[in-house]
Amino acid sequence: MTPVSYDVERDYPRRFLTEYTERHPKENAKVVSTKWTMTDEEKKKIQDEIGDALQDKPVVISCGYKDTEPTWELPIDYAKAAQNLIATEKLNKEEKASLADVETTSKLRESLEKIKEPRSRQKRLLERLTAYPEKCFKGFAEAILKPGFPRFMYSSHYDRMVGEIRLDTFEARKAKQHPVFTQWGEIKPGEQVFVDFLEYAGTSLKEIATANTYESLNARCEAASSHITAQLLEYWTQNPNIEFEVRVTKAEAGDPAPFNEGIIARARVKNNLHKLSLPFSERSAGFVWFFSFLVKFAQVQKTAGNLILLLDEPGLTLHGKAQGDLLRYFDEKLAPRHQVIYTTHSPFMVPADNLPAVRIVEDRIFQPRPGQWTSEGTKVRDDTLATDRDTLFPLQGALGYEITQTLFVGKHTLLIEGPGDILFLESLSSALVRRGKTGLNRRWTMCPAGGIDKIQPFVALFSGQKLDIATLSDYAKPDKKKFESLRQNKVLESERLLNFATILGLQEADIEDIFSPALYAEVINEAFDLPAANRATAQLLLDADQNTTRLVKKAEAFFAVLPPGAPEFNHFAPAGWLFFNPGVLDQKTPEVNETLDRAEKVIAALNKLL
Repeated sequence: MTPVSYDVERDYPRRFLTEYTERHPKENAKVVSTKWTMTDEEKKKIQDEIGDALQDKPVVISCGYKDTEPTWELPIDYAKAAQNLIATEKLNKEEKASLADVETTSKLRESLEKIKEPRSRQKRLLERLTAYPEKCFKGFAEAILKPGFPRFMYSSHYDRMVGEIRLDTFEARKAKQHPVFTQWGEIKPGEQVFVDFLEYAGTSLKEIATANTYESLNARCEAASSHITAQLLEYWTQNPNIEFEVRVTKAEAGDPAPFNEGIIARARVKNNLHKLSLPFSERSAGFVWFFSFLVKFAQVQKTAGNLILLLDEPGLTLHGKAQGDLLRYFDEKLAPRHQVIYTTHSPFMVPADNLPAVRIVEDRIFQPRPGQWTSEGTKVRDDTLATDRDTLFPLQGALGYEITQTLFVGKHTLLIEGPGDILFLESLSSALVRRGKTGLNRRWTMCPAGGIDKIQPFVALFSGQKLDIATLSDYAKPDKKKFESLRQNKVLESERLLNFATILGLQEADIEDIFSPALYAEVINEAFDLPAANRATAQLLLDADQNTTRLVKKAEAFFAVLPPGAPEFNHFAPAGWLFFNPGVLDQKTPEVNETLDRAEKVIAALNKLL
């Protein structure tokens, strides 16, 4: 978190360097400009001082070349602030006559200072202004806001923990005491990570070094080993058979210096499957990196509060599954306390289920005339799919990986929840056709996408294939934001984002809600071969869970209270049974008629899109 200053010769676009003065004759060029919203508490403190002079706008904080400190632009009407301060001190007409046209609180203070014989109220106002930081209201407001301004922590180099450390000389080296410091030098970053690791494990270098009995030392080491193993396995899912060991032993004369003398603390990784342990430093580069990263940022969370983390290419040495674990660590451990922004070229580090959070960074090249190319500069874009193929490659890789199991596509592709939905729709469509009504148009190719979260990856991957894509998904109240996000990002036209609730006129609905409760009870009784004592009825299903209107959730609740040994409910079995027993839908009962009427609504809505 070292303060950064921008140098013109080093950082300004080189092709325009000789034109810098011409391009920026009055002030230095801005490098970055950001907008921030004040908290309610900050607003109140400022309003309590100047009343309605605070404007409803963001705070703009920028930094330019040669700036040593950021520049703050506050949403304050300084002329009104000056007049409000005058009104607060209740100056009479004569006392404020010479202060009527002041434009800022600084001008107000200067005008008061020029009064040779100020009256008591004028003195009190001057004292108030002089007491402000920088003797103006801008300084007062900045003093309120700056403590809440987050620090930025940028990491491009990630220190790797060493596998062993010498305890008896560590404190002397840290304090730079001679002759130890002269002989062995200062503490290296990897050694500091080892010390951080001990704290992460629930102990410390001092506690281990001062243990005066074997049992005390062993207890510390075992506690650290157990704690760190549990922490590691939570986010390292590649091998559940490993455990960490912390050992403290006397040095062996044959080891390389400085580990041939004194007391040595060692970290080892044991593989319980192969019944062996290895020094931490001999594990794979990816494992060492991942572990060191967890330790480092666990310490960051302990010591630093309001941070924005800027991570450059994290996890490069990790394979795809481990990079997925790293993303989960970001979401679960870092994101709740800090904003995390990272760059990557790896498709496994692109969150395919959260594309609205992705930004594309590219050097925009254009051709003003044949044979001549020029650059618009680096651009950051949120339209993740409207960019050149090379820049899009990692994103395409991520999206392709996300939906490799759902590549059943055709010219007209209908994305649905799962394979059970295909069987249900086929069964209902065939029943309608047998009654002389319109079934699902055969131009539709139904593809199980796996839910609303998979819609955006699917559409993005095939955006260049000129496919006619529509979606038909379940809908629960928590899905509202997901649908809004899909519409805002124009993944598909709104009319092509269908769900059962909207078509059936319900607040929440799955494909099972096409069925009347009585017919669905009959289907699940036969699908799971329930005995007479445990068979479902329409009323039993409806009463199974009063907290939902979704029929499938009621069925889950019904099965949850069946006696031990009863079959477990799953969504596919009823669809499979109905597909192979189509005669059920040929009955002329009210339950079947009601079901097919709803199915006709759904199918009509789909066919209308072709």
